[in-house]
Amino acid sequence: MPADCLFCRIISGQIPSTKVYEDEFCYAFKDIAPKAPVHDVFVPKEHYSSSLEVTEAREKNIGHLIRAASDVARQKGIDSSGYRLVLNTNADAGQTVFHLHLHLLGGQALGGMA
Repeated sequence: MPADCLFCRIISGQIPSTKVYEDEFCYAFKDIAPKAPVHDVFVPKEHYSSSLEVTEAREKNIGHLIRAASDVARQKGIDSSGYRLVLNTNADAGQTVFHLHLHLLGGQALGGMA
């Protein structure tokens, strides 16, 4: 894991976070600048910078992140009203931390984007 990666440092406990989920493959925490009442960030424990580094061997990690986020959405009671999963790749898409991650947003009408 790169020593300068913010999310690697959060996963290792070097930087505090509010954990919402953890298992052997991923760690999830509350976003520090939430865009919705529920805004959690799911990161694989294995470091890779973006979806461009998802190989066949790593593709199960994406499915695992989606399942974990869906489980948390059910636990938080936003599954029936709806939620959004967002995975940004590179700067033009809004990725600011270059460790692949998935945002879970919900708890209000999100509107807008497809």
